[in-house]
This record gives sequence, structure tokens and C-alpha cells, in this order.
Amino acid sequence: MARAPFAILYEDNHLLVIAKPPDVPTMGVTDNRASVLSMARSYVKHRDNKPGNVYLGVVSRLDTPVSGVLLLAKTSKAAARLTDQFRDRDVEKTYWAIVEGKLARPKGKLVDFLAHDDRAQRMGVVKENAPGSKRAVLAYRRMKTLGKATLVEVRLETGRKHQIRVQLSHAGHPILGDRKYGSKQPFPQGIALHGRRLELVHPVTHELLEFIAPLPPNWRKFGIAERDVE
Repeated sequence: MARAPFAILYEDNHLLVIAKPPDVPTMGVTDNRASVLSMARSYVKHRDNKPGNVYLGVVSRLDTPVSGVLLLAKTSKAAARLTDQFRDRDVEKTYWAIVEGKLARPKGKLVDFLAHDDRAQRMGVVKENAPGSKRAVLAYRRMKTLGKATLVEVRLETGRKHQIRVQLSHAGHPILGDRKYGSKQPFPQGIALHGRRLELVHPVTHELLEFIAPLPPNWRKFGIAERDVE
């Protein structure tokens, strides 16, 4: 039997949920570079001995350097229904991040307006009435102080491109390893942002599902034990 190139968190006839490793793109790359989507399709094709193309639809995406829960739909019907849930903000997404500096407040909320900076080729915080601006909201809580860094839990209330990376950096606490958004501290692989938890309603059975992705090995040097910070 074919061996999965990633950890499978859940699978049935409608869903495939995996723990995405850091520094692997979700999709949309050239043919000579592997993506999670291409690896998942190849794995399912060989495992199930499928003669034709394998349908897998990406419902939730993670940036290339980010690890964590990644949701794929195995049918177009499931993909459409799940997409509706994400659009209507009926899903709950929780991330863990290690940021530079010590957070003064144990918890709080960040509200900004984001737009793409074409010159810098990245997202940025702009004024509310700036062209292309979109409101971005997240809630955070301090989980653990790690010397000159802090482990933070983030809950997204909106889903903007690079939202967590941009907003935390703008607040003075860039994510470790995220040089694109101002980090000066290195991280072993990718950046210190992990899609920890995803909660949603099953598109067919309507059961409430919760998926949790364990921390990848590149977090171990910081001495974070999952049982100590939940």
C-alpha cells in the first residue's frame, strides 16, 4: 500500500484532512515542484488504484512556510458546501504563533485594514478608505513567554491573505522566521505559524468536526510541550 507523504488527521468518502508540513506549498506551483495537492492526488490514486484523475479540492489554504490543518474535499459537492461555510464564517480557525518580543497584554483584539502593496509584493496595513482595503480582525491570547519571544494563540474572525503575519508584525511582534514581514530572528524551517485547530460542520452528515494538528518537529527547540499550553 502506498505510504502517505504527510500525516492524515481524518478521512472519509467526502473529506481528506492532513497535517501540512512547513515549506511545502498548498497548490499552484510549477510541475517540477511538489505541492500538498499534487502529493495528495498521487497518494490517493496509487493507494486506491484509481485509473483516472483523482478529484481533490482545496478548501482551506495555508501559506507555503506555514504548517497545520489543511482541508481537502474529495467530491465537488463537499467542496461547494465547505466553501460556503468558509465564506459565511461558520468555521472556527485557531493558530499558534511564536512572535518576537513579550506581549504586554495577556489577550486582545487587532483590527486593521489590509491591502496588497504591489511595489513591495506583500500585504500591508492601510487606511480604511485606501483602494482595495479590506477589514481584518483577529483575537489573540498570550500562552507562554519564551525568553525574548512569546507563544500566542490566534483566532481569526476574518480570512485575509497573510492576515496573521501582517497584523502581528504591524503590532510590533513579527512571527519568528517571517523575514517577509520584518522578523529578525530565525526559525528552523518555515515560519513559527501553525494552523492548530479547525472546527466545521461535515458537508454531508452535518456532524460537528474538530481537527487538531500536532506541532511539527521544527518547534521542539523552543521547549514547547503541547500538554503545557493547551
